Amino acid sequence: MTLAPYLRVLALPGVRSFTLLMLFARIPMAASGITLTLHVVLTLDRGYAEAGLVGALSTLGIAVGAPLLGRLADRHGLRRLLLITLVGETAFWLAGPLLPYPVLLAVAFFGGLVTLPVNSIGRQGLAGLVPATDRRTAFSMDSMGVEVSYMAGPALGVLVVTQLSSTAALLGIGGSLALVGLVLFVVNPPLRGEHELGDPAPAADTPTGRLGWLSGGMIAVLVSAVGATFVLTGTEVATVAALREAGDVDWTGLVVICMCLASLVGGFLYGAQPRAVPPAVLVGLLGLLLVPVALVSGHWWVYALALMPTNLMCAPAIAATSEAVTRYAPVAVRGMAMGLQSSALTLGTAIGSPLIGAIVDHTGPAAGFAVAGTCGVALAAVALLLTRWQARTSADVRMPA
Repeated sequence: MTLAPYLRVLALPGVRSFTLLMLFARIPMAASGITLTLHVVLTLDRGYAEAGLVGALSTLGIAVGAPLLGRLADRHGLRRLLLITLVGETAFWLAGPLLPYPVLLAVAFFGGLVTLPVNSIGRQGLAGLVPATDRRTAFSMDSMGVEVSYMAGPALGVLVVTQLSSTAALLGIGGSLALVGLVLFVVNPPLRGEHELGDPAPAADTPTGRLGWLSGGMIAVLVSAVGATFVLTGTEVATVAALREAGDVDWTGLVVICMCLASLVGGFLYGAQPRAVPPAVLVGLLGLLLVPVALVSGHWWVYALALMPTNLMCAPAIAATSEAVTRYAPVAVRGMAMGLQSSALTLGTAIGSPLIGAIVDHTGPAAGFAVAGTCGVALAAVALLLTRWQARTSADVRMPA
């Protein structure tokens, strides 16, 4: 294994600084969910179900807003998007500590709707800075950055809430996101490569303008994205339940760190590969390798070891969906396509957590692992069928009469 692909990508103009910016930009986003939950529970003295409702509405807003904001960037550029999110998102987080629960619940969806789509901007920016031949490495590096951010963000959010207050944490998130938006506004990273600048936006009366690019292959990528986060969220829920059942719940943080480290290793190995692997294949492996964990029992370190194989597929699966989006979507609608990918990833999380949680409540953590893995394999199979259907349809179109 060689570092050459990564060194080559990092040597490209603008990539190193943009990657670091996105790494830090994701930390407050990663801290936002747990911070909002703790604010509702600890400061507003509400239940976890009520906190979950605020989180669900915010998540729904993010899922709806990502493709809309991406399309705005496609049509009018990144700075127009940043103006909207800077005003809307900063207002939500700075006003949040002052709002009673009913008002916070009422504005949670709109707060999510204008959330800065950091993940979409990160992937779109890399697609503009890196040639197609090196995007596998770039997106793998980006996925590894996401893992690092989500290892640091929630822990930092909990630390600020417990040592200071949830008000300080909410204000910190708002200020950090405003700073990120301002830096992006000043830097204004290119969302298209120099060779792509001449590509016009698709007209409304063309197939591309009517979402003709949303073909079977692209839908397969989105299904794969849903499958990936469904499995990952289900894994987290079942892992917490399994450790609690084993009396090792205090070791949950260390087990999660082990899972993230395995994902980092997988992402690093995948990014150095010379050939792409279909996202559906990686998602299928992600689910398939989780199913045997249902047979595991013992102390925390047994689960940490058992979960490493499936987590090796985590970062590669996310990176592969990003790379596939850049192949299927025209440059002129790349922002919207990346937004749809983010929505699909969000949807998988939104479905996986309550569904696997309900299964764990009724049948135990072993069933949670088994069902999460099996559903991942099933979604991967659907994605593979869609990809083959797309390939067959394209072959029929090319075949002379």
